Amino acid sequence: MEPAKDLKRTIGVFGLACAVVNMTIGTGIFVLPALVAEHLGAAALICYFICGLLIFLIALCFAETGSKVTGNGGTYAYIETAFGPFAGFLANNIFWISCCLSDAAVANGLSKTLGYFYPPLDAAFRPLLFLLLFSGLAFINIRGAKNGVKFMVISTLAKLIPLLLIIGFGISQISVENLAWTSSFTLGDISSATLILFFAFLGIENAVTNSGEFKNPSRVVPLGILAGISVVLVLYVSIQVVTQGILGSQLTSFKDAPLAEVSRRLFAYTGIVLITIGAAISMVGSISGAILAIPRVFFAGARDGIFPKFLGNVHSKYATPHSAIIVYAMIGCFFAVFGAFKQLIILSTASVLLIYLGVVLATIRLRFKNIPLAGKPFLIPGGIIVPVIAVAAIAWLLSGISRQEVVAIVTALGILSLVYILIKLITGKQQRLALKVPISDHPVKP
Repeated sequence: MEPAKDLKRTIGVFGLACAVVNMTIGTGIFVLPALVAEHLGAAALICYFICGLLIFLIALCFAETGSKVTGNGGTYAYIETAFGPFAGFLANNIFWISCCLSDAAVANGLSKTLGYFYPPLDAAFRPLLFLLLFSGLAFINIRGAKNGVKFMVISTLAKLIPLLLIIGFGISQISVENLAWTSSFTLGDISSATLILFFAFLGIENAVTNSGEFKNPSRVVPLGILAGISVVLVLYVSIQVVTQGILGSQLTSFKDAPLAEVSRRLFAYTGIVLITIGAAISMVGSISGAILAIPRVFFAGARDGIFPKFLGNVHSKYATPHSAIIVYAMIGCFFAVFGAFKQLIILSTASVLLIYLGVVLATIRLRFKNIPLAGKPFLIPGGIIVPVIAVAAIAWLLSGISRQEVVAIVTALGILSLVYILIKLITGKQQRLALKVPISDHPVKP
């Protein structure tokens, strides 16, 4: 796949690292400590480090593949370059559908969060809130990737402030007794908790969809991804230690909002307001990051002929894929207004694992496939050892998916495969008809 030459390369290491942090740290961070402690208690830190290792392996694969495939589209471009248009078509559609439904769910979480202080925002004014949210973020991102990155950096820093305050002031309030391992657990408990944590680390696939706008992919991709994941891991572990150390055995009693309870104990009512604002900023930042990144998948797909051509339009002034941004924001707003689509959200989260698997396999495939390179690529030390381990790790995580989710994924893949066949039949027929059109040897008279 050729690089997107008419998009400006403005995103550097810091911008990509912020994108990884912003898109990874979402609503899950505000309930994560209680969910993991429910399985392992104070021993939950084991799961953090296991999950951290797994996500680092996957991140390394993203880094190597992303330094070789520099065209816009991110995961879609990686998989399509390695395995061809059919695999790229499946990856593209599974990816944007899952992201769009996740954004809709986050938007609903935002309305409920703000509705705590002003109930009409989660009732009568809910559609208006979503309209303003998606249209406003689309406007920011249409005016340039640099504007989108600036907003993302601001929202990332803003949502990190309350979390850092909890860590900073909470360390002195930790009770060592609350960190003692008092309950037994099994390998199955670790597996279940790791699966939950793995979903909390999702975000790399969104952050790299702007790959056609990275300044120097061979440097920006590996440094940006690894720096972002490192920040996320340190932050998650710190929050778990502080929350477990303050609440102890009471942690599982506050499943819906453990950090709000910690904030209340540290800062009284001001703490609840602080963490609520932090949660709201986190959600807005997450949606903004998606609107910055995911429309590039539409853009890349349109350029490759698997989406309508108008989605490949570039704004004459701002050099951004404005049509793709507008369409993506409209779809997200529609889903947010008209439902939660619980089953489809389950499908979207499970399908991300397949996207990761595709990228890891692409890393192995591209080791043996000659493709044009924009510069010296980043190579994972140790040959294909890391990708092979990553494949095994993803297979282990997929083993925890329910039968219902497996059926949903297989059904979705079957439908998308049928759509791909129909598209090929239609385009093939059009091409054959075009070849049959007689071409006159004489000029047409006016």
